[in-house]
Amino acid sequence: MSAPALSIAPAVLPPHTPKQIERAKERERILSILHQWGIHTLGQLAALSRDDLAARLGMRAVEMWERANGQAERILKLVSPPESFIESFEFENEIETVEPLLFILRRFLQQLATRLNAIYLVAKELRLRITFADKSQYDRIFKIPQPTNNEDILFRMLHTHLENFTSKHPITAIELEAQPSRSVRQQFGLFETALRDPVQLHETLARLVGLLGADRVGTPILEETHQPDAFRMEPFAWEFRPSRTGIFAREENGPHPTVSLRERGTCDSTAVRGCIPLRRFRKRKMATVLLEHNHPIHVRTSEIDGSTIAEEGPFPLSGNWWDERAWAQVEWDVEIENGVLARCHCDQDGWAIDGIYD
Repeated sequence: MSAPALSIAPAVLPPHTPKQIERAKERERILSILHQWGIHTLGQLAALSRDDLAARLGMRAVEMWERANGQAERILKLVSPPESFIESFEFENEIETVEPLLFILRRFLQQLATRLNAIYLVAKELRLRITFADKSQYDRIFKIPQPTNNEDILFRMLHTHLENFTSKHPITAIELEAQPSRSVRQQFGLFETALRDPVQLHETLARLVGLLGADRVGTPILEETHQPDAFRMEPFAWEFRPSRTGIFAREENGPHPTVSLRERGTCDSTAVRGCIPLRRFRKRKMATVLLEHNHPIHVRTSEIDGSTIAEEGPFPLSGNWWDERAWAQVEWDVEIENGVLARCHCDQDGWAIDGIYD
């Protein structure tokens, strides 16, 4: 039987690190020199003198010589594969009610809690996946405000969500996955406490989402636009932001004094809008406005009816002209003869009252 030929074993840890690439190039250089010397097998390499090989080719060649003679030792690094906490079940018959679903989820949570407790971990997130008869799937991720392995708390979260869950097709399979994490330990100050029960707040939000819809529960964020009342809803965040200071803090001298349009006469519109608070109507109040030379001279609504004695405007506003959400309107600040200061606007839907100045 012929002796095995000299070769380099491919690396087993992709991608290669710079040090691994450098060592591989060094071995290729040494092999090329050995082949030029007529060394083509492991037996021929083992028969060479260790000291002479080290003097001519360096310590890399000595490592290859020790491996050829069976003298090299390499400690194995045991790497345990990451454990996944997933429970799944396929129903023999299609189900259309929530009771069998809750029964299976309760069993899933018991098994997941047992496995997590065995390695001192808790669940920080749950992912629910439901497969329907038409092969479509429903995915839902539950963020746990305070990571826990309490089966009752986790089950209440799922139960609250599934109370208002509806589907057009029967269910054929279900899967529940838990994202593990270590238990959080937090030390508070002398006058600092956490929420009494963060999970109870989470359940309340889940009930609101079930009643009102996910797009109507959360934190309102102002849009970067000049469109009045433009905002979007983002999911509720658990971290608390520090209070604003500096230029956003309350002034020591109190609020600016309010000045009516009659007292100011022809005044700067920016100053008026900046110093007088506007009590905005969240539901627009349709109005009938009489114009004279394109200026409002009479305003009539269900609550306001009278002639204008002063007005400022028009203030044209528009935006999003590049898509279907385009909007455009013209605003006026008017003072009615009874002393009411109001803001009104005109758009494609007609005239409306935005609010009343205090």
